[in-house]
Order: sequence, then C-alpha cells, then structure tokens
Amino acid sequence: MKHLHIALWGVLPYLALTVLVAGTAWRYRYDRFGFTTRSSQLHESRLLKVGGPLFHYALFLVIGGHVMGLLVPEAVTQRLRVSEEMYHASALAMGGLAGVAAVAGLGILLVRRLRVPAVRGATSRSDRAVYPLLVLVLLAGLTATASSVTNPYDYRLGVSVWFRSLFALDPDVDAMAHAPLVYRLHALLAMTLFAAWPFSRLVHAFTAPVGYLVRPYVVYRSRARATPYRHPAAGVGGGTGGRGGGRKRALPR
Repeated sequence: MKHLHIALWGVLPYLALTVLVAGTAWRYRYDRFGFTTRSSQLHESRLLKVGGPLFHYALFLVIGGHVMGLLVPEAVTQRLRVSEEMYHASALAMGGLAGVAAVAGLGILLVRRLRVPAVRGATSRSDRAVYPLLVLVLLAGLTATASSVTNPYDYRLGVSVWFRSLFALDPDVDAMAHAPLVYRLHALLAMTLFAAWPFSRLVHAFTAPVGYLVRPYVVYRSRARATPYRHPAAGVGGGTGGRGGGRKRALPR
C-alpha cells in the first residue's frame, strides 16, 4: 500500500504535469490553428448565451477558491485575524455556490450539445471522453465541499500541505494518503483531466487575444463615397467610371 501511495501522490502528479506541458507544446507545434473551441454558435445560440457565461464565470470562481485554499497556508489567514469558523463558512458558501453554478452551466451546455443535431454532429471523440470527466471532477469537488459541513477534516492541514509540497519536489505522500476518499477521488480525477487537457477543446483556455492589444486598426471605406477609378490614358474626357466619361461613339461620315 505504501508503494501505491507513492505512485499516486508522489509520481502521478508529475506525470500529469509533464503530459500537460508536453502535450500543449506538441499541439501548438503541429495543430496551432486547433487552439479553438470550434464554436457552434451558428447552430444554436439561445442555450449557449445562458450556459456559456454561467459555466465560465463560475469556473473562474472555482479556480480562485482552489488557489486560495491550496496555496495560502493556514498561518497566513491567522495573521490576518481571520478565524477558522469565518474562513470555512465563507469557503463553504462561495465554493458551494460557484460549484453549483458551474455544474448548472455545464449541464445546460451538455443538454444543448445532445439536443441540437448540428452541435451533436460537431462533437469529437475527445469531447465525448472529456465532458463526462469534467462532470465527475466538478461533482467530486462539490461533494467534498458539502462534506465539510459534517466532516471535521481540515483540508488545509492535509490536501493543501501535499499540494504545496509538490512545488518543493518533496511530496508529502502521507498528507494526501490520509485524506478522506472524496478528496483523493477529486485529486485523481483532476490529474486525469489535466493529462487529457491538451488533446481536447479545453486547450483553448491557454489562448488569450493578446494580439488585439497591439494590432493596427482596420480601416473600412464606404463604397458610396469611393472615388471612381480613371485610367491615365483616358484623358480628360475619357475614362470608364468618372463623370462625363464613358465610351466614345463614332461620328457618322
């Protein structure tokens, strides 16, 4: 069992990170124009306008909550005079609300993908594998958040310690091995999702429209105000597009 824990919590995280980085670099090298969501807005927009923003904005809150919970040590909040009761209450409220919103938004997007034939036809094989995995990750995280109401386990003294130890290249395997099952399941599903990330449409998360900040303006000219072209050889009275111009007629003899 000790070797299994080392493999899961000491080796697997680095393997998932390696696949994530190397896969993204490979995808950028050989499929640079594939860094896109393959937008299907033309096929259906009503559900997309609701599910898209709901899922993405809620996901930003979920990521922010993970950054605060995993990277910020408990000693820092204590120095800021934030009590444990206040911290866990706010984490439960905000994390739970963001998790429910993310699941609801993803559910709307999945229903749209299943109901609209054109959108369903544009779904790739990688999407069919990643979408259920993404649902399981969100549900496991939401379950872990809800379990903190009755479970006295403090993830900041276990899961967070293990996560920060990965950056020091000295994984605290025991800190994660003794975590409740739902936390371990959530971590395993998340690592699997990150490993599959570069090979799905989720890779578009690594793109940002930075070029729009420095690209030159696009100048548009109205056709109604465009000056008609006149060939230099046409002379003053010649030409094919100016006023007074036109095709010359032969005079009768």
